[in-house]
Amino acid sequence: MTRTTIAPAETAENTADDVTRVAVSTVIFSLRHDPDRDAPTLVLPLVRRTRDPYEGLWALPGGWLDIAESLDAAASRTLAETTGLAPSYLEQLYAFGATDRSPTRVVSIVYWALLRPDAASTQLIDRTKDAPENVAWFDAASLPRLAFDHNEIVDYALWRLRNKVGYSRIAHGLLADEFTLAELREVYESILGRRLDPANFRRQVENSGTLLPTDRFRTGSHRPARLYRYNQDVELTDRGPLEIRH
Repeated sequence: MTRTTIAPAETAENTADDVTRVAVSTVIFSLRHDPDRDAPTLVLPLVRRTRDPYEGLWALPGGWLDIAESLDAAASRTLAETTGLAPSYLEQLYAFGATDRSPTRVVSIVYWALLRPDAASTQLIDRTKDAPENVAWFDAASLPRLAFDHNEIVDYALWRLRNKVGYSRIAHGLLADEFTLAELREVYESILGRRLDPANFRRQVENSGTLLPTDRFRTGSHRPARLYRYNQDVELTDRGPLEIRH
């Protein structure tokens, strides 16, 4: 019986070609209040790539999975390293592994996260001088062409967020600990991309059992508005105040 011997160099080359690398990326949503808009805008940070492939294009923050860390730890680490941000909510979204999504074989474990607007501003201001400068915030509804399949990933994350806001209290990840009903409604409108009837919204929220009124009020140019907080006995993703129909 004839046996074929493969040269070591050929073995090494074939092995390298067959390696599948694992990356971790995060779609992190926050809200931006623009003076010329009635409702806040849903935004996300992107990182401009400084090398090939796709040098110069914007991409989701992320990096390679370390052999000694968990996926959750990798998501938090790569997000901090690339943007300096630490989200208020982080959840695994999906695994993207199309064979043509990268010049080499890469499977991306994608997370999606929420960051409260005040935390986003504070964390960006407090970033050290060594923090990356190639980070910018974009309107989630009008993104440029992104590197790899990241446009598709953001679309999927938006779909998940819009569905989840209807059956969970996930909107809390974009709110302060205490908030008015108008502020809560603005979060829903920003996520869903449409206006909600204020009276109907208030009725659904007050009948949901997920919010607790406080004795404090928000004062300003209009009549004082009562502040609410979420019922902590209800898990963040258990149920929400609205029955959203898409």
